[in-house]
Amino acid sequence: MDIDYTTYSDLSLFSQEEEFSVFHKLDLTRTQAGKDQLLEYFNHPFGALGPILETQQILTLILQHADEWPLTISNGTVMVMERFYETAIDTLPQSHNLPGAMMYKIFHGPDYSLVRYSVGHFADFIRGMVQLMGLLNKPDSPPLLKALLERARRLLDNDVLQSLAKTTPGVRLNAIQVVHYGYHIRERSKSLMQGLIEIHSKLDAWYSMAMAVKKYRLAFPTFTRSEDPFMEVSSLYHILLPTPVAYNVQMDKSTNFLFLTGANMAGKSTFIRAVGVSVFLAHLGMGVPAASMQLSLFDGILSNINVVDNIAKGESYFFNEVQRIRDTLIKISGKKKWLVLIDELFKGTNMQDAMKCSTAVIKGLIRIPQSLFILSTHLYEIGEELKQYPNISFRYFETAVKNDQLEFSYQLKEGISNDRIGYLILKREKVVEMLEKL
Repeated sequence: MDIDYTTYSDLSLFSQEEEFSVFHKLDLTRTQAGKDQLLEYFNHPFGALGPILETQQILTLILQHADEWPLTISNGTVMVMERFYETAIDTLPQSHNLPGAMMYKIFHGPDYSLVRYSVGHFADFIRGMVQLMGLLNKPDSPPLLKALLERARRLLDNDVLQSLAKTTPGVRLNAIQVVHYGYHIRERSKSLMQGLIEIHSKLDAWYSMAMAVKKYRLAFPTFTRSEDPFMEVSSLYHILLPTPVAYNVQMDKSTNFLFLTGANMAGKSTFIRAVGVSVFLAHLGMGVPAASMQLSLFDGILSNINVVDNIAKGESYFFNEVQRIRDTLIKISGKKKWLVLIDELFKGTNMQDAMKCSTAVIKGLIRIPQSLFILSTHLYEIGEELKQYPNISFRYFETAVKNDQLEFSYQLKEGISNDRIGYLILKREKVVEMLEKL
């Protein structure tokens, strides 16, 4: 799936402020290597149905065995293993007899202690990997998972590593064992262990995705093998909100353009982001924040939400809005299926100009049947002219005013809103009163 940096930012898929980041919300990995792998998945959502469905199957299998997942492999365990190969120590003797082991322990005490400590973590790791293989290597396991576990089996098919895995957890190894296992791990098995750490990072990333599905009660979407764009979602909500309001959304080729209106703070931007995030998560093979979701495979997501000006280049806000629309048109003009999300188009110019520009853009976009479009605007006036086009549906968020107080239902309703509450907000926040006292 094609998704650019601007869209990642617009949808808050990544953010330095963790509370506003979808990635940080869903990151339940146990190791840094797993987190890096999860980040890799987020940066490369799938563009084909096969890996999406396989990932769903893998996460479902992990959920079935979540209570049996080994906790012996922690981030500390993996860090100790990696640092063991990075730390310079005196050479371990190849022959593991009592005199050689005792000589190393006596004359290389600090290095011996490091080896003993590290070997314990290697043992925990190998035991955990053996346990994971037993949990996940089932006759009906997805091919992607089977291939990974078969690779792990081949790497673990080593007499010394198998012997280390059978040592009793918590029981202190003797000097001969420490030197023997330490030498083998450091001098003979470095590539094997690095390969196993890489495999575990993938399992850890999948574990995180599965645990997020469980923790946040996400639903696995159903993909339709359709040549035309399609999306039907029940009780969709934004995953970053603590108390979200759910929406029902249905779009297809015959109604592929949603014209969204409503006052400031009514919920338009949240709704647009909720749709984008859910489609993105679906293409990772994850569950989505909804009761149910059916959709076609999309080739990409493009957004136009947080456009900024560029002082260094002397580019205005409006110019960058135009450039973003231009780039969007270039990308979606082919036969691929896109989800295009536009929030408050042409905020950088006067109202009359914005209405003329917005109408021109909308009339052009509706001629692209292979994509779905959601566009929010304050310019409800242009809605009447657009009612002649059958593939445009009109929805709005209602705002009620009671005793000069705003009430937002955040419910998506059919029609066009003409709410204007800017002056009321100024008045409610005492700005009008302050101005009158100047």
